[in-house]
Amino acid sequence: MKQSFLALLAAFAATAAATAPVKADISGAGATFPYPIYAKWADTYKKETGVGLNYQSIGSGGGIKQIIANTVTFGASDKPLKGEELDKEGLVQFPTVLGGIVPVVNLDGIKPGEIVLDGATIAKIYLGEIKTWDDPAIKKLNPELKLPSDAIAVVFRSDGSGTTFVWTNYLSKVSEEFKSKIGSNTSVQFPVGIGAKGNEGVANNVMQTKGAIGYVEYAYATQNKLAFSKMINKDGKTVSPEIAAFQAAAASADWASAPGMGVILTEQSGAESWPITSPTFILIHKKPKDAAAVKDALKFFDWAYANGSKAAEELHYVPLPENVIALIKKSWAGIVDGDNKPILSN
Repeated sequence: MKQSFLALLAAFAATAAATAPVKADISGAGATFPYPIYAKWADTYKKETGVGLNYQSIGSGGGIKQIIANTVTFGASDKPLKGEELDKEGLVQFPTVLGGIVPVVNLDGIKPGEIVLDGATIAKIYLGEIKTWDDPAIKKLNPELKLPSDAIAVVFRSDGSGTTFVWTNYLSKVSEEFKSKIGSNTSVQFPVGIGAKGNEGVANNVMQTKGAIGYVEYAYATQNKLAFSKMINKDGKTVSPEIAAFQAAAASADWASAPGMGVILTEQSGAESWPITSPTFILIHKKPKDAAAVKDALKFFDWAYANGSKAAEELHYVPLPENVIALIKKSWAGIVDGDNKPILSN
């Protein structure tokens, strides 16, 4: 009798285990800029909690569309939405990390950090006015480099891209001609060059094309061993893309007064500032259809702020300051369930 009872109990336990709900992965989509760190965080988080992250690295434009359409739990964008856009779509926006966008080149004999460029020169390259690497404007910035006479192969993002927004925002600040002819957005009409999808696509295209120049988030440059350029910043100083330079650019950011903490950090003053620095942002509905899924997503980002700084720095991203994280967590109180209760408190 006892044996039969134990067998029945074992059978019940096996059936319960087989029918127990499996916790779904967190779903997100958008910016390719932060994909390396989101992937790293997700790997560690799943090992610790069993909860995975299904993140589609499809570009900021796609991420904004998907969160508005409610096809993912969160969207991700390097271009911050304006206050009126957030209100219209019923979204909360908050940053996760800071990073730097860097020009990358494919030139024989040129190693990472050996070539120097400035915004005015890059603007003329992307306007199609500077066509070869031995142009006087580039030679003036690099008097000791032996520059080839190769044609410049311009590479840009073909998809709706927050990285393109930050890139063109910077170039519009340093070149009135670029601002008037091309302007700043997630997708613009460059008069020259070839398009590639995602930071991954731009990195691969530059690697495969002799004489190419492109723009990628710094982690993609280091992971792919691309020759990135140094830059001359607003203070006229030559700076390298590194964590200290990204931090310097963000030092005076007024996070609290920007709607959704949507600060733009291009062309910041400061001798050490990297001129093309940017936060990257998460978008979540204020009153989501699936409160449980959003709760899981917020718990993931809460874990990342507390435990993900080392991984971020290893990939050359900058963790957010504690005061900014406090603002973010305060903003989460506006994300509520069907009973209008803050999701993380229920």
